[in-house]
Amino acid sequence: MSEKTSETRSSLGGDQFARSKILRRELPETLREEPIYVPARMINEVLYCERLMYLEWVQGEFAHNRFTVDGTAVHRNVDKESSGLAASEELPEEGAAQSVWLSSERLGITAKIDLVEIVGDEVLVIEYKRGKAPKVKEGAYLPERAQLAAQVLLLKEHGYRVKGAAIYYAEQRQRIPIEVDEELFDVARGAAARAKELWRNGELPPPLDDSPKCFGCSLIGICLPDETGYLRRESQPSDGIRRLHPARDDKLPVYVQEAGARIGVSGELLHITSRAGERTEVKIPLTSEVSVFGPVQMSMQAIHRLLEREIPLMLFSSGGWYRGRIVGAESKNVELRLAQYARVNDETFATNLASGFVTSQILNARTMLRRNHSEPDETALKELKRLARSATECSSKERLLGIEGAAARLYFSNFAGMLKKQDEELPFRFDGRNRRPPRDPVNALLSFVYAILVKDMNIACMRAGLDPLIGFYHRPRFGRPSLALDLMEEFRPIVADSTVIQLINNGIVGPDDFLVTASSVAIKGPARRKVVLAYEQRLDQLITHPVFGYRINYRRVFEVQARLLSRHILGEIDSYPQFRTR
Repeated sequence: MSEKTSETRSSLGGDQFARSKILRRELPETLREEPIYVPARMINEVLYCERLMYLEWVQGEFAHNRFTVDGTAVHRNVDKESSGLAASEELPEEGAAQSVWLSSERLGITAKIDLVEIVGDEVLVIEYKRGKAPKVKEGAYLPERAQLAAQVLLLKEHGYRVKGAAIYYAEQRQRIPIEVDEELFDVARGAAARAKELWRNGELPPPLDDSPKCFGCSLIGICLPDETGYLRRESQPSDGIRRLHPARDDKLPVYVQEAGARIGVSGELLHITSRAGERTEVKIPLTSEVSVFGPVQMSMQAIHRLLEREIPLMLFSSGGWYRGRIVGAESKNVELRLAQYARVNDETFATNLASGFVTSQILNARTMLRRNHSEPDETALKELKRLARSATECSSKERLLGIEGAAARLYFSNFAGMLKKQDEELPFRFDGRNRRPPRDPVNALLSFVYAILVKDMNIACMRAGLDPLIGFYHRPRFGRPSLALDLMEEFRPIVADSTVIQLINNGIVGPDDFLVTASSVAIKGPARRKVVLAYEQRLDQLITHPVFGYRINYRRVFEVQARLLSRHILGEIDSYPQFRTR
C-alpha cells in the first residue's frame, strides 16, 4: 500500500472507512475490474488533485465554468479531426495531423493528441492550453508536462520518432518547448498507476485542505472541499469556510404557462410564441431549465437543443401538478446510484435521515410562526419543539409519520395568524390544509408552490447524480419522486409557505385571481405568473447558510444539500447536515 493511500484511509476514520468499503464490495464484479486505459488528461489531474481525477474519471462528474468554456474555445480548431496520422513508416516529408487518438494496452494509457507535426521522419507533439505560460524554468507545471510525456510515450510505442514536444498557450500565442526525459516518463507512468489504484480501491480521495488549487476549479460545486472537510472535522476553521462557488447562478429558469403557446429554436435562442402571436426570445446559454404547463407545443429541434445543453425540460399539468421531466444523459456516477440503492434498504441509515428531515421541517415551521404570526401561541410553539425532539429521538419511520402529521395539524391550525388580509368571505380564509383538489385560495397557492418546489428538488437530485424516485423517508411508489420529497421537507415552510404568505400579505394576489367552483379553487393563468415570479424571487434571496456561515441563495442551497446527501450516502461524511433557519 502506498503512503498516500494509507493517509487517505486514516483520515476517513474507522467506521466511516468501513462503510465506504462495505458499499464498494456491494458493487458488481465488473465495476471493480481494472480499467485498461488511463486517459492522458487524468495523468495530469491525478498529479494536480486526486479527488478531481476520481470525480471526473471514476464517477463521471463534470461541470463547466468560464475557464473550461475558454479551454473548449481554444481547442475548437484542433478538435476537428484531420485525415489521421500516417503509419510511422509511411510518413510524408511534412504535414500535420489533428486530434490524433492513440492507445497502448501495454502502457495502459490512451490520449487524444491535439496536434502532431511531421518534420522529415520525425514528429513534434503540440498540446494546446488556454491562458499564459507559467513563469517556471521547466516551461510548464508538472501535471501538464506529465500529460505531454504520456503522449510522447504513446507515439514512441507506435513506432514514431519524436523530435520534441511543446505546449501552445493561446493567450500569448506562443509555443513553449518542454523537455521530456526518462524522469518525466517515470512520473507519467507512476501517475497512471496511481489513477488505476484509486479506481480499484473505490475510495473518493479526501478534499484538499484550504488549497489555492480549489479556486477556479469547475467541479467546486460538486466536490465541496471546504464543506466536506469541515463536516469531517470536529472544529470549524477560525477564519470560517470559504465560499468557493458563486452565491447565485447566472442562469435563470423559463416558465411557459399559456395554453396554445409554441416553443421553437433558432441558433442560440428559444422562441416562445403566444397564442396571439406575440414572440419572446430566450438565450439558451443563460437558461437553467424550461418548465411548461399544460398544452404547450414544442418543436423536436428545441427539445434536442435542450438535451444537447443538458437543460432539463420539466412538464406540468394545466393545474400545476408535476408530471415529469425530459433530460439528456443522466449522471454517469454509477457508484453513487448503487450506494443509494444499497442504503435505502439499510433501515437504520434511512430512519436516521428521515428523522433529520422531519425534525428540520418542524423546527423551520416553528420559526415561521415565531417570525410571522401576529400573536404566536406559546403553547403551540412549545408543543412543536417537543414534537421536534420526539422526531430526533424516533427510531421508526411509521412513528415519524405520526409525529409529522401531528406537527402539521398544529402548524396549519395556526397558519391563518400569519396572514394579514383575511376576510369572512372567500379570499383568504384558512381553516386548515386540504388538497386534491384544494378548496380555498390559500390551499390552492400552497399546492401550486409545493409542486414547483418538488420540481426544483428533482433537478437538484438529478444534478447531484441521485435517483429522485428512491427516497429514505417517503416510500418509493410508482412515479413518485420520493427523494425529492425527502429533501423538500425542510424547505416547505421557509421557501414555499413563506412565498404564499408574501403573496397574500403584500397584496400581490387578490380575490379575482382565483377560479372558484363548487368543489375546488384554482389559480387563474395571469395570477400563476405572479406566483412563479414571487417564488423565483424568494429563491434568489441571499441567506446565511446555518452550517457553513457564508451567504448563498436558496437555489444554490438546494444543490449543496443534495450534494452533501450524496457525500453521506457514499460514507464520506458521518451525517447529513440539516438546513435549519435561525
